[in-house]
Amino acid sequence: MLTAAYTGNKTIELQRRDAQPSPGQDEVQISVAYTGLCGTDLHIFHGDMDARVATPLAFGHEMSGEITAVGSSVEDWAVGDRVTVMPLDWDGTCPACRAGNQHICHNLNFVGIDSPGALQQRWNVRTDLLVRLPEGLDLRTAALVEPTAVAVHDVRRSRLTEGSKAAVIGGGPIGVLIATVARAFGADVAVLEVDAARRGQVEELGFITVDPTAVDQKAWIEEWTGGVGADVVFEVSGAAAAVLGATDLARVRGTIVVVAIHPTPRPIDLQRVFWRELEILGARVYERTDFEKAVELLAEGTIPSEALITKVVALDAVEEAFHDLEAGRAMKILVDVQGDEAPVTTGATR
Repeated sequence: MLTAAYTGNKTIELQRRDAQPSPGQDEVQISVAYTGLCGTDLHIFHGDMDARVATPLAFGHEMSGEITAVGSSVEDWAVGDRVTVMPLDWDGTCPACRAGNQHICHNLNFVGIDSPGALQQRWNVRTDLLVRLPEGLDLRTAALVEPTAVAVHDVRRSRLTEGSKAAVIGGGPIGVLIATVARAFGADVAVLEVDAARRGQVEELGFITVDPTAVDQKAWIEEWTGGVGADVVFEVSGAAAAVLGATDLARVRGTIVVVAIHPTPRPIDLQRVFWRELEILGARVYERTDFEKAVELLAEGTIPSEALITKVVALDAVEEAFHDLEAGRAMKILVDVQGDEAPVTTGATR
């Protein structure tokens, strides 16, 4: 069985291991089809999470696959079922879990980071982490369920309503997904992005874009909203300047949703928060309802999957794929976990 494992020092090794043992009584064994690479995986590759991960780590948490074996106590799943995994394993006993917020458990095991993930050809997974995929959803597209669920959760956290004006700061994969989900929920969306190539891609998807380095973004938003300000501002860029400027874009009693992972504390204009009675919300991971909605949006074609997937690579090309992501040469890269062909270029280039 082949796996791609992070071994430290910005190194990914293709490893051949013994066959995966049979699944436990409440587990299934999945033949992993595709695994998506994301910003969190890039943090692992950079060594930023070395204090958290145990090496060698077969990481990866955006995936799709097919069940090839079931444990002795499994009743609701069968060989041949197509699945994805919601990679959150909570303890059920901490204060967050007891309050009904299991997805942000104090002792959360994020599968694919804190424990082995999907960059292995066979993967044993507990049945409570499985999410069923419809027959009409191809497995390559289904590898986008997890990041789409992130976007669904972010939009639900914002409480935006039909007709809302939503400003998305950052036109990367999650920014595009948030913009798409917000539009599906009835919002009018503008995307603020500094990179010209990414702005072009976003515009091809039918969104208004703004280069915040070329115009006064506050004045532009005020003109776009008739002097009111955006109902919701999603901060997805991770840039300090974006956080500082986000409060200028929101209307009175508007909402700012912090989506990006900020590695250090950021300055924020609290006077503006006070003056306009703004709400600032954090949005982390997702709940099962977000996964189910993400499956629905992908199955009905609402999510522009082909525009997001830059290319599909073989399992032995994961380290090279990270270099493409680092250099901004890709929007989303999938790994064909079962394949051993050379990289195949498909869609978007940034």
